[in-house]
Amino acid sequence: MSDSARLYAYKALFEAKRLVTRADMMEVAEVSLATFKRDIAKLRDQMGMPILFDHDRGGYYLDRNNQSTEMPGLWFSPEELVALLTIQRLIEQLEPGLVGLKLRPIQKKLSELLRAKGLGEEEIARRVRMTFAGKRHIELKSFEQIALATISRKRIRMNHLNRQRSERIERVISPQTLVHYRDNWYVDAWCHLRNELRSFSLDVIDDVGILDEQAKDVDEAELRRVTRASYGIFAGQPTDWAVLRFSKHRAQWVEGEQWHPQQMAAREPDGSYLLKIPYSDDRELLGDILRFGSDVQVLEPKELRSKVQRTLLEAAAKYI
Repeated sequence: MSDSARLYAYKALFEAKRLVTRADMMEVAEVSLATFKRDIAKLRDQMGMPILFDHDRGGYYLDRNNQSTEMPGLWFSPEELVALLTIQRLIEQLEPGLVGLKLRPIQKKLSELLRAKGLGEEEIARRVRMTFAGKRHIELKSFEQIALATISRKRIRMNHLNRQRSERIERVISPQTLVHYRDNWYVDAWCHLRNELRSFSLDVIDDVGILDEQAKDVDEAELRRVTRASYGIFAGQPTDWAVLRFSKHRAQWVEGEQWHPQQMAAREPDGSYLLKIPYSDDRELLGDILRFGSDVQVLEPKELRSKVQRTLLEAAAKYI
């Protein structure tokens, strides 16, 4: 029987009886005397259970005057504890301060359990690191308000910067989903100003206010259809398919990547890699194509091919 299974077995005994004998506990847990003693010590010292021994009656009981009579709902193995604290560390690095304060009480308990098992939380802090490229700063307050409204299904009034037109617009949105994409945060939402689904980058949102009105719920299938049908973060139904040919050398890496759930791909006889993906807005796609330089060629559509060619020629002209 595993450690956690034995602890739950003891818990069931204490719930069923006011006094539990050593024989009862050893029988139900199928353990030796030495293991039984270790389990009792663990329940008292690590789990904080107020277990007392009555010499006159020859059994164990819970101190009902102690508020900690309820046994914790979960016990973890050393591996599980390390995994939990690693996840917490990743979240902290993903967005420093975002949830650290909320998780601190749990983290304190996990740290105590780790130390009891001879494992150090400090080592996790030293050995787990996340790096970001192009990460944009988000005001913590704005994120928390948008996250709260998303989960509690409330509408948001916000001030939104349109980068293309360099103008700020006040909008009311019904947030649907928070999205972490390429080291940045977005919210998929129903825009009540435009009466359509849109994705908004959180770093250009300020003056956020949560309204009393319930958020408009968009059918999940419709949300997926609009927000995930095309390449990248831009929502909307695909207007075209990009056909890209990667060189034999670059194919070794690209064929392991998923650019889009509906992509079509195949190795060519010469070792090159052919990738076909749907898109509705070519801005992000254009940037991704250009980063591969001479290792990629746009075959279709003609408009995208011309844009890539023009951009490369303009860039080359700066180095003449």
